[in-house]
Amino acid sequence: MPVKNRFAELLPEITEWRRDIHAHPELLFDVHRTAGLVADKLREFGCDEVVTGIGRTGVVGVIKGKTNISGKAIGLRADMDALPIIEATGVEYASETPGKMHACGHDGHTAMLLGAAKYLAETRNFDGTAVVIFQPAEEGGGGGKEMVEEGMMERFNINEVYGMHTAPGLPLGNFAIRPGPILAAADEFFIEIEGKGGHAAKPQQCVDTTVVAAQIVLALQTIASRNVDPVEQVVVSVCTFSTDSNAHNVIPQKAQLGGTVRTLDADIQDLAEKRLTEIAENTAKAYGATARVDYQRGYPIVVNAAEQTEFASSVATKVSGSCAEAPLNMGGEDFSYMLNARPGAFIWVGNGDTAHVHHPEYNFDDDAIPAGCSYWAEIIETGMPAA
Repeated sequence: MPVKNRFAELLPEITEWRRDIHAHPELLFDVHRTAGLVADKLREFGCDEVVTGIGRTGVVGVIKGKTNISGKAIGLRADMDALPIIEATGVEYASETPGKMHACGHDGHTAMLLGAAKYLAETRNFDGTAVVIFQPAEEGGGGGKEMVEEGMMERFNINEVYGMHTAPGLPLGNFAIRPGPILAAADEFFIEIEGKGGHAAKPQQCVDTTVVAAQIVLALQTIASRNVDPVEQVVVSVCTFSTDSNAHNVIPQKAQLGGTVRTLDADIQDLAEKRLTEIAENTAKAYGATARVDYQRGYPIVVNAAEQTEFASSVATKVSGSCAEAPLNMGGEDFSYMLNARPGAFIWVGNGDTAHVHHPEYNFDDDAIPAGCSYWAEIIETGMPAA
């Protein structure tokens, strides 16, 4: 089953939705305009139920098939939030909000799921219930977690759940997936080092926190190179380094480090947290300073269920002719919370040769819309075939 003709017909309309969302980016849970647009469209399509305010600003639409003999319900999820980035695409529909842009394709995700919802509400050629989920705050806010904790899965009797994300570098409209871990757990850490500040001309009277912090930055790299099995995956990135002084002749009393730890295995995650804390505290102690570590567990590992991954791959192959094996990716995604609540699968859809996500020149390619919409529709029609 190739791309559905109906989505070729709907492409100009769906593109218009996508570009409108792109021009009006919103962050985290503050997606009131986008959520309002989504809810209005779902009502216009004739969804059987439209619920707002789940996970603060999430929207859920319910579309019933022609029959419900199976009693099955499948959830399809898209994220709605943007990023705090200054856009540099130069497109005519570029962000109208300074300092915010859709640099991760969530505008495309939302538009494709809206397109699929319109088609499914028109045809209803399936047995069961399609639940379309529009989530806020994927970019660091944990909107998926909040929707799950509010009982979304139970409220709508969702049996399986599926997610999709644009993938620059993957041929346009093609798909890639893998069973098991596909995206990493993403933890954050903050380290505050305190020594003894003083005059730069008299370092012997000080405990130089800049030197201590620099040693900690280097030592943390041994977690990957010397503590974790080389065949396992861990990425420790120190992304911020600051002190409490802006003067060139002052040795600062305090210094701060911040960053992320990304892993694909729970045991490695535990080991990385333990070693990061030990290295920071003991390196500081060796220099006569102290280090306080604040380690925060972030999004869990995204784990695709084997059965649902095989099904999703077969559907993607119907749509595009093939489905590649996705490489492991150390990025994080809060769709992990939904997969921890219900079996399902997360898939990549190709965005062609474009700037990578989270880059100021990234832009979702609207020509990927028919493939993405067709995939969503086929998940429902193949996963819950008409009786």
